[in-house]
Amino acid sequence: MRASLVNQLRVLVPIKRTIDYAVKIRVASDGKGVDTNVQHSMNPFDEIAVEEAVRLRERHKGVVDKIDVLRTALAMGADDAIHVDIPDKSLSGPLEPLAVSKILKTIIEKEEGDKIGLVILGKQAIDDDASQTGQMLAGLLNWPQATFASKVQLEGKGNEGDKVQVTREIDGGLAVVDSTIPMVITTDLRLNEPRYASLPNIMKAKKKPLKKMTVADLGLEKEIQPRLTTEKVSEPPKRKGGTKVENVDELISKLKEAGRI
Repeated sequence: MRASLVNQLRVLVPIKRTIDYAVKIRVASDGKGVDTNVQHSMNPFDEIAVEEAVRLRERHKGVVDKIDVLRTALAMGADDAIHVDIPDKSLSGPLEPLAVSKILKTIIEKEEGDKIGLVILGKQAIDDDASQTGQMLAGLLNWPQATFASKVQLEGKGNEGDKVQVTREIDGGLAVVDSTIPMVITTDLRLNEPRYASLPNIMKAKKKPLKKMTVADLGLEKEIQPRLTTEKVSEPPKRKGGTKVENVDELISKLKEAGRI
């Protein structure tokens, strides 16, 4: 998904289709993954990234199944979208963060005529919680990066070399990072609250450009094969119900029985 600022800075926002956050996760029958035959939606952190890209464009007076997630991003205000089709049978396992980073790097390099200056993506996906794609992409591109962003300020019109200031969430406080375009930014929860995709905007989104690509188009068939194998997935042990005690002495006795003291 892309959003543009003042027809100069182009922002690439990668989004992932994940199991909806409200769905109860169940282990698959083969014990090597989870049941994916459930409701899916846009990864919440990526939704924040889409919102931030659209807000950047608005602040700088810019022009305003798997596809359904892209359409949602378009309805939120993205200008156009790219769908990289990867048939499930073409991989020996789930698509890994390094593979995603290589795909994004190749797409960015192919857009030389209309350069992408910012990549804004969620800090992690809620299915694998890897939190690796943004950092790997910055490394592959040799671009500066700012992770866990809670505030993003762009100074200038979005030209290469213009300043970007990012406030980052860190343990015990905040850190402010100054960098220049091009740059990779990953979003944290407090960056913004994503807007609602209204029905009129959903209808308008159907007319926006949606380009389809394959891994073969990018020449990455061998590069994206998984390097890891999931041996087993299991649910955490069920917690036993608690009991009420009448007094402190009974509490101490119970704790001793449980080996806690």
